[in-house]
Amino acid sequence: MIKLVTFILFVGSISNTFAQSVGYTLDDIVQKARSSSTAWLSAETRKENQYWQYKTFRSDYAPQLVLSGTLPAFNKSVTPVTQPDGSVVFREVNNNTLQVGLGLSQVIGPTGGTVSVSTDLSRYDDFILDYSQFSSQPFGVGLNQPIFQFNPFKWNRLIKPLVYEESQKKYFEELEQISINSTRRFFDLLLAQIRLEIATKNVDSNDTIYQIAQGRYNLGKITENDLLQLELNLVNSNLAVSQASVDQQSASLNLKAFIGLTDNEQIQLELPEDIPVFEVDENIALAEARKNKANMVNYKRRQLEAKQEVVRAKRASGVNMSLQASYGLNNQAPTVGEVYQNPSNATRVGLQMNVPIMDWGRQKARIRTAQANMKLVEYQLKQDEETFEQDVIIQVRNFNMLREQLKSRIKSDEIAQKAYNISKQLFLIGKISITDLNASLAAKDNAKQSYVSSLRDFWLAYYQLREKTLYDFHHSQLLVRDIQTK
Repeated sequence: MIKLVTFILFVGSISNTFAQSVGYTLDDIVQKARSSSTAWLSAETRKENQYWQYKTFRSDYAPQLVLSGTLPAFNKSVTPVTQPDGSVVFREVNNNTLQVGLGLSQVIGPTGGTVSVSTDLSRYDDFILDYSQFSSQPFGVGLNQPIFQFNPFKWNRLIKPLVYEESQKKYFEELEQISINSTRRFFDLLLAQIRLEIATKNVDSNDTIYQIAQGRYNLGKITENDLLQLELNLVNSNLAVSQASVDQQSASLNLKAFIGLTDNEQIQLELPEDIPVFEVDENIALAEARKNKANMVNYKRRQLEAKQEVVRAKRASGVNMSLQASYGLNNQAPTVGEVYQNPSNATRVGLQMNVPIMDWGRQKARIRTAQANMKLVEYQLKQDEETFEQDVIIQVRNFNMLREQLKSRIKSDEIAQKAYNISKQLFLIGKISITDLNASLAAKDNAKQSYVSSLRDFWLAYYQLREKTLYDFHHSQLLVRDIQTK
């Protein structure tokens, strides 16, 4: 079995020779994950996607200049033509139409209407009758104004900026979540490395003790049972090295896959024992969370969306009217120059209306449904806000508790290590039994792993507190920045 461990360590030393060994702190791993991991790339892509969606929304309220045309529309066919007496005569047609127009339109956000200005020029060629004709609208202005109807532009101005702001804050929450996940993987590997280190040291220690015990057994100072127990300890420590080596490789691959490191890099982690000292007040943490988190924007957005649906249902159930009006100049002539001479007025005004008379309660049901949904949203928002505040307070208390608990773990690790060193020396001079030595060894190993586990819990709580508040209490700065919705 000793040969097996020697072989494993030899193979490990060979792999380290061909792999670049790089030391990483916890902050190194977190920053690398936040700048090169797949999770970071996904967050960046979602952020960019939301930005362009917001830019698209903003462009809806800007003037739209459009050039349109038909270049050309050629037609050679036999077409049925209805005569004044109702009969149909098939005529051969051979013509071509060219048309180009330039239009400028602008949404009127407060009313939901659209105003437009346009100009166009058309040419018609009849190849059978051998003549050409031009028509033009040098200038035209139009208005399309819904009356008593739902205005989506008004509500979009209220809701879309909130959607964008919420998405941007979620981006920073995702960054903190990446920090949490990378911290978790960091300590998975760190614990595996420490277990391998402990197991390797235990092999050396148990081998030394076993060799000494054989001499003492030959002198009749210990029983055969004690010697077998020490041999079993050596065998178990060898097995622990094998298992710890496999666990370390698995944790290493998992961490490298998450943060985007290549497989030929040998990771060596440093124990993050430099604990930041700062106070976290529950009321301040709660105030920062309310100000910075996407949750509060989400609550406001959901409330507005529920109100929007109530208004939509009410507008759809009443009198719907639409005013369409246009005024311009137009003309037709055989040449382009003549078509712009002495144009005539062209005026159109139309008022369309739709008045529901009998719908068997359908519109009323739609309104009541929207109102019921709004009440449900209000109840859910109240519950969500209470849960949100509780989560923040619990996280603050958990962080403060883990920091105090870590102090005790540090002390326990120091005591257990000293106790084992003393027990080992006492056993070698025959003052304590193998049972006492094994108990001291187990206590030492458990204390070390408990200390690292407490470090893990503390740093996870540290980054979870950042995620819950989007505020860095260590450096007293916001984690949300560069959000503009104007």
